[in-house]
Amino acid sequence: MDPVIIVGAGPVGLTLALALARQEVPCVVLDEGPGKDEPRAARTVVLREDTAALIERLTDVPLDQVGVQWAGWRSVRRKQVMREVFFDGSEPIPLHIAQHDLTGILRAALAEERLVKIAVDSRLDDIEQEPSGVTAHTRGPKGTYWRGSYLVGCDGPRSTVRKLQDIRFPGRTAVERHAVAALRTELPWHNEALLHRMPPWRTSGPSAGEINARPLPDGVWRLDWLLPPGKDLVTPELLLTRIRETLAGWAGGTTPPYELLDTGVHTVHHRLARRWRADRVFLAGDAAHLLGALGTHGLDEGLRDADNLAWKLALVWHHGPHEALLDSYQAERRAVVAARLRAADQALPLLRGGGGLRSYVPGSSRGHDTLLTDGHLGQGQLGAPGAYADSPLAPGPLEGEVPVDTPPGAAVTDVRVTAEDGTFVRLRDRLGRGALLVVLIAPGTGVWERKHWARAGIMPRLAAAVAALPRRAELLVAESYPGAAAHTVLLVRPDGHLVTALGGVRPEDLHAAAEAAVGGPAEEQAQAQAGTQAQAQAGAGASAGSP
Repeated sequence: MDPVIIVGAGPVGLTLALALARQEVPCVVLDEGPGKDEPRAARTVVLREDTAALIERLTDVPLDQVGVQWAGWRSVRRKQVMREVFFDGSEPIPLHIAQHDLTGILRAALAEERLVKIAVDSRLDDIEQEPSGVTAHTRGPKGTYWRGSYLVGCDGPRSTVRKLQDIRFPGRTAVERHAVAALRTELPWHNEALLHRMPPWRTSGPSAGEINARPLPDGVWRLDWLLPPGKDLVTPELLLTRIRETLAGWAGGTTPPYELLDTGVHTVHHRLARRWRADRVFLAGDAAHLLGALGTHGLDEGLRDADNLAWKLALVWHHGPHEALLDSYQAERRAVVAARLRAADQALPLLRGGGGLRSYVPGSSRGHDTLLTDGHLGQGQLGAPGAYADSPLAPGPLEGEVPVDTPPGAAVTDVRVTAEDGTFVRLRDRLGRGALLVVLIAPGTGVWERKHWARAGIMPRLAAAVAALPRRAELLVAESYPGAAAHTVLLVRPDGHLVTALGGVRPEDLHAAAEAAVGGPAEEQAQAQAGTQAQAQAGAGASAGSP
């Protein structure tokens, strides 16, 4: 079967290529650039715990050695500290990293991957689809035709793939604008991020705004100043004035020494593609959606797109057409991003509307701070990872279903599990391999060798039920899981989202949930079943008509 063609070599496209290769699917990445990224200190990304874990799993590189995990978060309004959060490992910790460092890690991992070819200086200019595959044409020094089984457009906001498929991209332009500077200096907070609203040295007017400071390695900080609405030019003089007054304000009146490394203007747009699939062509990342107001970060959602799509494409690539499974990519991911955009659009008038009566409502500033904290820390409707509650892959009501702290469709909690070879691993480490995960909650098993309990109690029945599932599954054992009683059985998708939790070994329920999780019977299997049923009905009719 032909490889999957990925258009675009940004973080999303490179991550998708790695995720597919880890599931034995060959890929071609069409990179319109020279194969490396220009270092830009002011171009950085914040990754939430789940997306950072995805990159680490694919690359085997601990990201905290390249970026900075925040030690804390501080929100200040004028001179008053509104909220302080100190991360002790008991909650998700954001990680701040330069984008060129992130793509460098991904490219280094792909350089060792035999199943991935990166075609540099290859700019897409045409796509032709057929029932059996996709042909892409690139122009440039190495212009040629590329044949693929599927094609995924990860080619950014001005996506050529999206335009060639005539997919609309409606939304709002310039929702927010920020002046950005990366500088090396010493600030009063060690590895703590800061959101400073209405700083006292800028007490009035639309430019009072807010400042965001986020640490990077080697004493470097990225500072963002929210700009007033409009298209006023951000001159070097204006930016230097902002830097000096901000550093002086935080240092008590005197501007401390600093080294300016990079500057820029970051404009946030909110857009959502009408369709994320056109037959064998898919969209992911900024080609499918743009968001980022109020402290949220669009790359998180782009990486979740890649994680969601990779296992579905891999299953289809290995086992044949399965339209319901491929359709679920748009149904799940577009719904989650649309909900996030709606939440941001509803919050923006409250937070950016200026004075009026809202400014005098008691508690309104704290409510605003909560909304902003949600966006910056990856919490609530603005920032938390979405759940696929209404997924077409969700099983119907199951008699043996029991509640746990993770609702069906949400990402599972990362707990320690025992693998089939007896080793202790993290649950997250077993994701992304193309297999469903079946996790038995069995308190006490962690103190015994696997050989002592693998054949005891309900394990043989559960192992037999797992072996009979319609797709490959791995059986794991955990001593505990939040909200789960002993002998609870969790069924988890390859991307880490919970399908269902069952009370004990229930082979029929487990089989039904597993089949639903992969989109129901595949087309060939469904056609064979339909043919068998038709023959049986014809035979029954003939028997009924016999004398």
